[in-house]
Amino acid sequence: MLRPSEAWRLAHISWILLRFGLDDLVLATHLLRPLRFVRYLMPWYWVRGELGPRAVRLRLALEALGPMFVKFGQLLSTRRDLLPDDIADELAKLQDRVPPFPGPVARAVIEKAFDRPVTELFATFDENALASASIAQVHAAELHDGRKVVVKVLRPGIEKTIRHDIGLLKLVADLAERYWKEARRLRPREVVAEAEQVFIDELDLLREAANASQLRRAFEGSELLYVPEIHWPLTHRDVIIMERISGIPVSDVEAMRAAGVDFKLIAERGVEIFFTQVFRDSFFHADMHPGNIFVTPEDSYIAVDFGIMGTLSPVDQRYLAENFLAFFKRDYRRVAELHVESGWVPAGTRVEAFESAIRTVCEPIFERPLAEISFGTLLLRLFQTARRFDMEVQPQLVLLQKTLLSIEGLGRQLYPELDLWQTAKPFLERWMSEQVGGRALLQGLKENLPLWAEKLPEMPGLVHRALTRIEELPAQRERQLLELQKLREEIRVTRRLTLTSITGGALLISGGLVYGLVWPGEATLLSAILAGGGLTALLLAWWDGWAR
Repeated sequence: MLRPSEAWRLAHISWILLRFGLDDLVLATHLLRPLRFVRYLMPWYWVRGELGPRAVRLRLALEALGPMFVKFGQLLSTRRDLLPDDIADELAKLQDRVPPFPGPVARAVIEKAFDRPVTELFATFDENALASASIAQVHAAELHDGRKVVVKVLRPGIEKTIRHDIGLLKLVADLAERYWKEARRLRPREVVAEAEQVFIDELDLLREAANASQLRRAFEGSELLYVPEIHWPLTHRDVIIMERISGIPVSDVEAMRAAGVDFKLIAERGVEIFFTQVFRDSFFHADMHPGNIFVTPEDSYIAVDFGIMGTLSPVDQRYLAENFLAFFKRDYRRVAELHVESGWVPAGTRVEAFESAIRTVCEPIFERPLAEISFGTLLLRLFQTARRFDMEVQPQLVLLQKTLLSIEGLGRQLYPELDLWQTAKPFLERWMSEQVGGRALLQGLKENLPLWAEKLPEMPGLVHRALTRIEELPAQRERQLLELQKLREEIRVTRRLTLTSITGGALLISGGLVYGLVWPGEATLLSAILAGGGLTALLLAWWDGWAR
């Protein structure tokens, strides 16, 4: 049963969809299909003029519905395995454009988190927000030791808003799956559940701070990527303090050109950063849209906003690298085998059929110049093909695909001639050799050397015990053989006695009965038993002799 507030919100959502000419989405449902004629009676249908592309209208509608629907659209844009390309491309353009909440409110959140006045925490605090998004906003401040920092503050009441909107999204997803046939293929319930997990994780700023610290350690001293330092003494679930950085927004091409940035180098470094995060660290920034990336005049990147991070298991890393290498060798058989081996598709999948499907989709791509081949497109085509063979959704690969598409698009925006394959291939080949070749063996020896050194003093004793046990093996085996032979003899005797007892008892009874029937007048119970016993004794003697 819908509550009044939910009914009102659903009515508002429907109105927004109609306003942006998305009535076909509303009226295409099984429930409302009989009412499609109603739109011809609405005045705006005849006066709203020519509509733009459906993808643009959908993006505008989500922006009009508010911050949570914008976030949902951003996440939905990563599910290119479910969406048409035009909609996925347009939703990727969604940016948080949320008015900041008042500075005094931000001050109150900070003071509540640390139970201290802002003046004790900072030498200066600017109540005017530097930036504002749907989950949090950022303020400039200075610590008492002179360090310049930024203060990220969670929006008051945002968790309640998120849970309310997620509840509405779940309701819409349920209705869609019930009344819209096409929606079942898109699995809206699963998409909403994935969005809920991402949103709830982003509400914990401690989690984001921990992500930033780990990524900073991974690139400590690197000229590729700089990650701001977290100020842990002033970090809370609702507030984090980090070093204030200075850089050029990656979207400001003119400012980068004026600063003398080497566009070819910066594009190649972006690719290297991605593959380093994925294959070296198995921990990658999964929200690398232009608003979260800055560039320095020294041709280095600076990253911010670490709420969404992706990870890969060693198995996924290995299979992904092998997939990329097999793809560019056009070894479709190996690609199909890797998907089965990794468990990405069911074990019973016919490799030949899967190989043929992959070849059909991907072979046309390779007729283009190598520099024009898109890694992201390859990955997308692969996932779309694999879905026909019941490939289960792999969340870690979805985030990876989203990040790869962002990096690739950014790289080619900065340097259109970027040859992504030539940039990535040496890295992948080197990584593979480190995992399975001689380098992997040497690395394993190097990593285990401290443990072996620790165990070295114990080695003589361990070797002595091992040799002693080896010397004792023949004697142990002889004892075991004797015990086994003895056990067999005991089983044989027990079986003979059991059979003898059963047979003897049966013959004793049968002998008595026979004697009583032959001499009924003279027989007594005792004589019958004795006669039967005598016969039994003769038979037992014969049985024992035969058994021996």
